[in-house]
Amino acid sequence: MRPTLTDASDLDSQDPLADFKAHFALPEGVLYLDGNSLGAQPRAARDALDTTRDQWRDALVGGWNQGWFDAPERLGDLLAPLIGAHAGEVLVSDSITLNLYKLLGHITEQQGGVRPVILSEGGNFPADGYIAEGFCHSAGFTHRFLPEGAPLEPHLDDQVAVVVLSQVNYRTGQLRDMAETTHRVHASGAEVIWDLAHSAGALAVDLAGSDVRYAVGCTYKYLNGGPGAPGFLYVRGDCQRAAWQPLSGWHGHAQPFAFETDYAPAAGMTRFRTGTHSALAYAPLEASLRLWQRVDMSALRAKSLALGDLFRACLEDLFAPHGIEDITPPPGQRGSQVGLVQRKHGYAIVQALIARGVIGDYREPGLMRFGFTPLYLSHVDVWHAAEQLREVLESAEYRNPRFQTRTEVT
Repeated sequence: MRPTLTDASDLDSQDPLADFKAHFALPEGVLYLDGNSLGAQPRAARDALDTTRDQWRDALVGGWNQGWFDAPERLGDLLAPLIGAHAGEVLVSDSITLNLYKLLGHITEQQGGVRPVILSEGGNFPADGYIAEGFCHSAGFTHRFLPEGAPLEPHLDDQVAVVVLSQVNYRTGQLRDMAETTHRVHASGAEVIWDLAHSAGALAVDLAGSDVRYAVGCTYKYLNGGPGAPGFLYVRGDCQRAAWQPLSGWHGHAQPFAFETDYAPAAGMTRFRTGTHSALAYAPLEASLRLWQRVDMSALRAKSLALGDLFRACLEDLFAPHGIEDITPPPGQRGSQVGLVQRKHGYAIVQALIARGVIGDYREPGLMRFGFTPLYLSHVDVWHAAEQLREVLESAEYRNPRFQTRTEVT
């Protein structure tokens, strides 16, 4: 039986995370199901940004001694518990792209170049493959793709140095078994770098418990750091001094203000810093991460799955009649998103929804993605979003020519 509004209200009355919604500045009349692309703004972010701008105005360059300079390490320690890491093992810095390049260089240098292949996964968000290809081109390695959906073991030969994998697939939401996969890669003699872009802040990640040594991620999706917010990287404590990282910037120097001619890497995660970072970009992220210190990750995961299941249950009778394929994995095997494929009209359906104030996103070919962010979405919100999609489909509103025009960013 299709869930009712009363059913959704009953679920909200039992929600231990319900109070968190008040901490986000959401536009009136908008149901936001795209936190898997860009998270909503925490209310505290505005004050944090204002404070930093005031420091810039009043302290000028002295702001670097008022919390700006050590922000990458400080925010890394705030982030660490959310991904199952220890203090001193996470650095908030640069972007996933640059951090992945750093780790590829760091790992392959300590291996001595005896394994010449970098393996990344087909069907993954292409940025990881792009940077792996670029690293291989410049460093003399060979890049291979793991075919989408293929088992990993046949591709783990003695030539593979590093495997780059996403914990959650950006298209399907498929969740990999991190502990088992890490064990298999390590047993083959290779290293694995985990991309946590679609898992950090979406579910409880357990890097230490999964014996992970290296990971990267971003903070502008589920962690609500803002557009272009800095990325992060994780290096287990016992691996941090194993080698240099290739982007040896001055903030990663052991004594950056000694201005020595030769590079000497700093101790610990600081060696993975590069150049000067933006204090303005770190301020709203820190506000969000301080809010996250109060979040029960097990409750977050339970609500995430419940929201996705509610959305699908409200719509499942429409899938076949409207040519929609539900590619969402089962609850224990997915991240925090629902994926529906309508190859002919998917883009237009999403545009029609956006015009009604329900924001999801679209990815080729035909994929309508809906992200479920438990801190600022209620069950009632999700029920109403599903009802809007039902009306768009049943009325064929999406066939209106104005919904066929493509925008630059989808």
